[in-house]
Amino acid sequence: MSYDEVEIEDMEWNEELQAFTYPCPCGDLFQITKEDLRIGEEIARCPSCSLYISVIYNMEDFQGK
Repeated sequence: MSYDEVEIEDMEWNEELQAFTYPCPCGDLFQITKEDLRIGEEIARCPSCSLYISVIYNMEDFQGK
């Protein structure tokens, strides 16, 4: 089960990571790339713990980008 559901608009684009990020309770960041979103992935994972979130977004916004 995901830790939370987060709208893509509530996430921040991180140029260094080339990913959308959202704060994780462990102190790190949930991450998901534009490529992940383009292929229909909706899970953003934290690299430091086992938590993940479901990202709510319109897939059409990432097609062909």
